[in-house]
Amino acid sequence: MTKKTYLQLHSSVQYIKGIGPKRAAYLNRIGVETVQDLLFLIPHRYIDYSQVMKIRDLKINDEATILGRVALATAQRTRTRRSMVKVVLIDETGEIVLRWFNRPDLKTKFENGMRLLVSGKVSFYHGAQMINPLFEGIDDKNGDGFNQGKVIPVYPLTEGLTLWDIKRAVTIALRECCSTVPEILPSRLLEKHALMTRRDALFNIHEPKTVEEARCARRRLVYDEFFFFELILAKRRTAIKDTDGIKMIDKGTRTKELLELLPYDLTHDQKQAIQTIARDMAAPRPMNLLLQGDVGSGKTIVALYAMLIAVENGYQAALMAPTEILAEQHSMVLSPLLEKMNVRVALITSSIRAAERRKILGALQQGTTDIVIGTHALIEGDITFNHLGLAIVDEQHRFGVMQRAALVNKGQNPDFLVLSATPIPRTIALTLYGDLDIATIKEKPPGRGDVITKIIRERDKHDAYKFIRDQLALHRQAFVICPIIERSEKFDLKSVQDIHQEITRAFPEFQTGVIHGRLKTPERIAIMETFRSGRIDILVATTVIEVGVDIPNAAIMLIEHPERFGLAQLHQLRGRIGRGAEKAYCFLLVDTYLKEETYERISFFEKNNDGFALAQQDMKLRGPGEILGKRQHGLPDIRIGDLDADREILFKARDDAFDLISIDPQIASSDHAMVHLHLRALAEQEELLRIG
Repeated sequence: MTKKTYLQLHSSVQYIKGIGPKRAAYLNRIGVETVQDLLFLIPHRYIDYSQVMKIRDLKINDEATILGRVALATAQRTRTRRSMVKVVLIDETGEIVLRWFNRPDLKTKFENGMRLLVSGKVSFYHGAQMINPLFEGIDDKNGDGFNQGKVIPVYPLTEGLTLWDIKRAVTIALRECCSTVPEILPSRLLEKHALMTRRDALFNIHEPKTVEEARCARRRLVYDEFFFFELILAKRRTAIKDTDGIKMIDKGTRTKELLELLPYDLTHDQKQAIQTIARDMAAPRPMNLLLQGDVGSGKTIVALYAMLIAVENGYQAALMAPTEILAEQHSMVLSPLLEKMNVRVALITSSIRAAERRKILGALQQGTTDIVIGTHALIEGDITFNHLGLAIVDEQHRFGVMQRAALVNKGQNPDFLVLSATPIPRTIALTLYGDLDIATIKEKPPGRGDVITKIIRERDKHDAYKFIRDQLALHRQAFVICPIIERSEKFDLKSVQDIHQEITRAFPEFQTGVIHGRLKTPERIAIMETFRSGRIDILVATTVIEVGVDIPNAAIMLIEHPERFGLAQLHQLRGRIGRGAEKAYCFLLVDTYLKEETYERISFFEKNNDGFALAQQDMKLRGPGEILGKRQHGLPDIRIGDLDADREILFKARDDAFDLISIDPQIASSDHAMVHLHLRALAEQEELLRIG
């Protein structure tokens, strides 16, 4: 007789009946390793079976869900050589055509006779159609079970798993293990916000009788996420306030000299940021400040002002950038100013030679270098500061938490300044940066040219080329941006090599170059220097140039496949042009067959130059992951909540978390025992109290 395996929350999912090692490996791809992981794999949407429509009842512009059988499935090429998968779906009332563009991976997904559940927007082209709809294959063996359920949860899938594989496994996990899931919130909070228990929430999120029941369950689980996220931030903020810092009171000589050397006046926002920094650096606790500003708003000069305050007070300052290109850029911009003030500055990257590195390290240790600029090479073990007073991290979301901690730990409670060129909506700031003070720069320095953005269809590309040629003839320079380095079977996209060949043929009278992340650092730096000097007219690039590249003569940018980028990323790319006094132009080259909502997103970008508005819209469309980063912030993942749509829950959870820490800073009360235990499960994050 086979011995029955009893499931526990920490059991591997492979022990769930019907999963086994093979399907467990597929589940691992979407972050599900244990039974508990599976219970907290939250459906990303629901299909209300009572709302499934018949094909004959569909109307143009309906957002509809239909159930039918595949009558025909083919893979084709459009007139513009784009791939298209076409499916004819039928039910007893009629037929509709489904089309997926640029998804060659789907051509083997559909077989005649298979049942499909399809959701999308209905349009008309020689009959009813849906473009790039969402779909789920329905196993005929599960037909009866499907029809019995009114509300069907739809889970994130990966190759090798069907909706029904996950649904069966979740049902078993609920029956055998949900009763052992602990309650982690005090009863007073459940009562205060009319929240269901955690166990009820899990049952109702996976097996709701109505969509409203699923919504209430989700509300409880979103509150949990936000509450513990904010609880860690509250602990961090308390820890920072209780730490003795450096009081940098002397200010005048160096900072005054900097303002006199600048060929322009600072903007009002820059002056306000400087006042905030000077006040915080003079305080007895460590400064812990986020300086955020739109692309090209002048954050670097404000950061330099802060570094000079440290130097005036007898301390050293370090500026850590995520790439060698950005570190080089900072060094090139700041070094001439610092040399005029007799402030000693050094650049450390992984590319410097051993002898030069030893010389720089010796000067840092002896205190004869005042300011050091570098990449993650700054945090290597052999680097010792004489008296580090200010640590600055640029584009901090590109660094891991431990890297930021390592820089701060090079000193004795130094002041900490975070720079971000990704504008952050208030809800993001309250989560990711809830333990930091925030200063914002919105104005751009005077003398910058306007950037005009225009969508160009593939069929009109030659008109854009003619315009670019005319601009190049005026001795201006251009970027051409593409999303991938090499051609992929999965996506029908042009690669860097494809586009470089095309650009070279189209502009034979001009010099072209290529830059991407797989080139070695010295080669990338050499290419950027050649472009900066004007010896390259058109630079074909990936997003390696997204941040920190400042070429005043670059006035044109052509972005291939802009639909592959988020709005915030597109804004960063566009920020590489328009840095001189001349008007600049950004062209977005789109395929003829874009989904309507994708075109609307790109059209929003075309009409908006405000990075904060774009970041807010980007968060609505793509969720917070793009801004929060992947496991970079030392906090629990926000996987269920939507920082914009769920802002009301966020603010309530934040207030509750900070209130709890104010009355029980160590979370030692018996009323908070389960809260404390759950935080222990997040011990890795708890240890990072000092990092922003």
